[in-house]
Amino acid sequence: MTGRGGGRPLTELSGLGPRMAERLERLGVTTQEALLFHLPYRYQDRTRVIAIGALAPDQEAGCQGVVRAAEVVGRRRPMFVARIEDGTGFLTLRFFQVREYLKRSLRPGRGVWAFGTVRAGQTGLEMVHPELETDAEEPPEAPAHLTPVYAATEGLTQGRLRAWIGQALSRAGARLPEHLPEEVRREHGWPALAEALETVHRPPADADVEALTAFRTPAQQRLAFEELLAHHLALRKVGQERRSARAPVLEGTGELTNALLASLPFALTGAQERAWAEVRGDLRGHHPMQRLIQGDVGSGKTVVAALALLQAVEAGHQAALMAPTEILAEQHAATLAEWLRPLGLEVHWLAGSLPERERRAQAEAIANGAARVVVGTHALFQKEVRFAELGLVVIDEQHRFGVHQRMALKEKGPDPHLLIMTATPIPRTLAMTAFADLEGTVIDELPPGRQPVDTVGISDARREEVEARIRDAVAGGQQAYWVCPLVDESEMLQLEAATATHERLQAAFPELSVGLVHGRMTPEEKEAAMGAFKEGTTHLLVATPVIEVGVDVPNATLMVIEHAERMGLAQLHQLRGRVGRGSRKSACVLLYHPPLGEKAKRRIAAMRETNDGFRIAQVDLELRGPGEVLGTRQTGLEQMRIADLGRDRDLIAALPGAADALLRTDPEAANALIRRWVGDRAVYGEVG
Repeated sequence: MTGRGGGRPLTELSGLGPRMAERLERLGVTTQEALLFHLPYRYQDRTRVIAIGALAPDQEAGCQGVVRAAEVVGRRRPMFVARIEDGTGFLTLRFFQVREYLKRSLRPGRGVWAFGTVRAGQTGLEMVHPELETDAEEPPEAPAHLTPVYAATEGLTQGRLRAWIGQALSRAGARLPEHLPEEVRREHGWPALAEALETVHRPPADADVEALTAFRTPAQQRLAFEELLAHHLALRKVGQERRSARAPVLEGTGELTNALLASLPFALTGAQERAWAEVRGDLRGHHPMQRLIQGDVGSGKTVVAALALLQAVEAGHQAALMAPTEILAEQHAATLAEWLRPLGLEVHWLAGSLPERERRAQAEAIANGAARVVVGTHALFQKEVRFAELGLVVIDEQHRFGVHQRMALKEKGPDPHLLIMTATPIPRTLAMTAFADLEGTVIDELPPGRQPVDTVGISDARREEVEARIRDAVAGGQQAYWVCPLVDESEMLQLEAATATHERLQAAFPELSVGLVHGRMTPEEKEAAMGAFKEGTTHLLVATPVIEVGVDVPNATLMVIEHAERMGLAQLHQLRGRVGRGSRKSACVLLYHPPLGEKAKRRIAAMRETNDGFRIAQVDLELRGPGEVLGTRQTGLEQMRIADLGRDRDLIAALPGAADALLRTDPEAANALIRRWVGDRAVYGEVG
């Protein structure tokens, strides 16, 4: 992010030259004001001193001691090592670079205060690159208050950041303009901006430690609300800009859409009919459709997307469908080809893995308009790909395609219509903030005959029972998946790898055909493995989570997920959705390695208790937070500096009203808030 607020140059701060300013710019910090809004993401409690003898591995702690020995060790890769002692035990301080200041500071006999993460070393406990305070006489005192920790980059230390932020506070803190309406601050009892920044950057000695570390102090809540408001305003204006733009009117003739509906071996559900009516109406409008369709696994979103693609083609325009992974894009291409070829439409394919010659040929067909329906990955939206007359873009799995990518679609044509689909339900509070630029549709009905998938959690000590269950399923003419988190064995994570599991299951089931598919295979290898499974020649498919979305084999009725305790709820729910796609009763076995942690217990309990994607999404939000639920590095919320959509969801309900009031009374303040917290005016535009 760039352009966060105007203000005085960074290089006016003492000790901050052009090189350091360049490093700060990597963090989106270009001015002194922007530096003040580079907020701590956590706090360290350095006020307590832990006796060395009481330290434990993986503990973040501060301790005091006296240097008893210090030396440079190693010839090929020299390191500086000091050994300190406090009467209860010894601790090694290890530094991978040999610096003169370390030799001076850590001479034998000097007192040391050290803070860092403890780990087990070859000669006992040690800290690697701890933060230090040293004194010639005795160990220095620990800090008197909590210490803020900031996001940093190579060459920027926490100490330097704290010093520069302290200077910026002293110079400019009280003069920062106040953009949050006073009535909002008064209603919640929140402090003024300058006081709030002072509190979060330099917590007073008497600060409420529990509230501060939980980010629930009035100062933090005030800043979190202001940041959420800025993002809400920015996304809302993105939506307003698109709604005020002109789009091609995709009236359609009904010839292709009616032909597809007549050819399908099933009738649309009521929820699909409602979704299609909303999409059809949007496409016929003068402004770009921007609709998010949420539908649980197996609810039939792809049919609605196919109808939309056909209406665009009927109206004389091109239509594109983009998916985040090649395996999902390939599945969509195959499904659409099966439906559209009988109607006389060829489905074109574009992905990064295509040979250069094929890629150029497809790009040319897209550019000259010969390709009417195109399916692909992010490769569809690279600059060199030009559409002749793009009218509609359909994007699957929204959480991997965020607001910045949504805006990039403008480069592909005069504001094409946009339809986004997701099988990962988004709690309403998150949708209000992260997708304020989109209209919402929910497909809340499964096709007739679909039955809930029975889910059980089983310890991996009972693996033989699971294998017997697979034999029974295959003997009954059905198929099964066995999903593993890794491709190859890892010493760090003692998990079953897909390759090893494939070999073991081949040996365990000599009478069965056991297939293997994982992300490191070539597209041709993956297609062959999946093709054999779809055709039924493979009875059991061992896979990594590449099959998480898009794979549809109705005859597969059993899903075994290895090391389920290591996977998130959204992924478990998606994987479970690969079974239960036919009329037969299906089951999902969550194979876990005990003992289970509290979060793993809650995940497995949620999977056992419900098949409802929205309930699972809410539990997922509570357990993981919005960053992972939404994939914030893609949604445009990746630069949240203090707000947390899960933790601060009680603030979200007040955002629309505050935004309305601000836009009505002081639109320039709304613009200033966006510049301060979000930046990127070229993406988000001006408000007003």
